[in-house]
Amino acid sequence: MSKRVEFFYDFGSPASYLAYTQLPKIAEKTGAEITYRPFLLGGVFKATGNSPPMTVPAKGTWLMKDLERYAKRYEVPLVFNPYFPINTIQLMRGAIWARENNFLLPYQDAMFKAVWDEARDMNDLEETVKVLESINIDPGQFKEATADQNIKDKLRADTEEAVSRGAFGAPTLFVGDDMFWGQDRLDFVEEALNEQA
Repeated sequence: MSKRVEFFYDFGSPASYLAYTQLPKIAEKTGAEITYRPFLLGGVFKATGNSPPMTVPAKGTWLMKDLERYAKRYEVPLVFNPYFPINTIQLMRGAIWARENNFLLPYQDAMFKAVWDEARDMNDLEETVKVLESINIDPGQFKEATADQNIKDKLRADTEEAVSRGAFGAPTLFVGDDMFWGQDRLDFVEEALNEQA
């Protein structure tokens, strides 16, 4: 059995972005494969009764400072998006479509960069179109795909699967049956991968 880490994420989560920047390094060190699992964080919150940390002002203030510390440690850019929170449902459906058509990695790179490096207003369809065009994705096909019931159902199924396995936030990572929540648990993810045969 090959080593594998499942990465459930949402583009609207800065912690998902930070984990995304570090996972390839962990995979390379441990010889593991990353399985990218787009899900809808809002759906996870609704199903579990959880709420975004930003809804508690003191926690939100602390969290952003903590995330900035991690970005500095990881040596990656992190710009708090002034348009936060971003309604990511269409972007996450797009990720399912990209996964189904074998261009998930460039799509993920572009979307995470747009939200957490370039601080673009991804609630605005015109901005989304510009990002899509920058990676040669036809906006018309994107619009059609993200309205497709099959794509919607797959995103819902992935979200429900994550919840059924214990997820309550993003990012959620699984190594076998072991669940890890948050980008600040990547050291445990690495340890779990090293323990796999």
